[in-house]
This record gives sequence, structure tokens and C-alpha cells, in this order.
Amino acid sequence: MSSDSIRVLVVDDSKDGAESMAALMSANGYEARACTDATTVLAMVEEFEPLCVLLDVRMPRVSGLELARQIRARHGDGIVLIAVTGGSPNDAEVAGTFELVDHYLLKPVDIAKLEKVLPPQNS
Repeated sequence: MSSDSIRVLVVDDSKDGAESMAALMSANGYEARACTDATTVLAMVEEFEPLCVLLDVRMPRVSGLELARQIRARHGDGIVLIAVTGGSPNDAEVAGTFELVDHYLLKPVDIAKLEKVLPPQNS
């Protein structure tokens, strides 16, 4: 992996979902890590310094909406936030999250659509 790889943090309470998306991102040239515990996301953001966070909207303990608020409070618009959900945009929690993020994608995430909203990779 080159030092020019875009760092992406995949946050999902489903271990299989988070790890498979991170593996897919890695296979497509991104430097990706998976996080399944919402309580450690902020520490991982500080340590990994991702350009982008793929954020599951519905998670136990700390919702994607609350994580989006906390990431924005600490990093402003310096990190691209992409909400990922299987929920309806008409749901209040989903709609609230959509207001704080840069983009949103429906599950299952189409890698081609995801790559359209990420900055281009350096060659």
C-alpha cells in the first residue's frame, strides 16, 4: 500500500459488514480499517487520521447520528462523512444523520457509487 492511499475508516456494528467493506476498500487501493465498537470510533479517528469515515447510522449504544455530531465537533468538515444505512430516509434518526454528513449510501454499498464521492487516488 502506498503512502498516497486514501485512508478510510469503516464503522459498522456488524463485524462481518465492517470487515468485508474494509477488505473491499483495501482491494480497491484504499488504506482501510474496520471499527465495530462505536465507543472506540473517536480514538480510531485520532490515531488513524482517515480522510473518510463510512458510518453506519443504526448502531447500539452510540448511534451514527451521535458519532457524526462528535466527529464534526472535533474535526469540522476536515473528514468526509458518509452515512451508510438500510433504513428509510424518512426515519427521523436517518434523516438527522443525513443532515450532518457529506454523502449517504444505501446498503448494500455499491463500490462504484462510493468511489464517485471519494477524492481520486494518487497514482
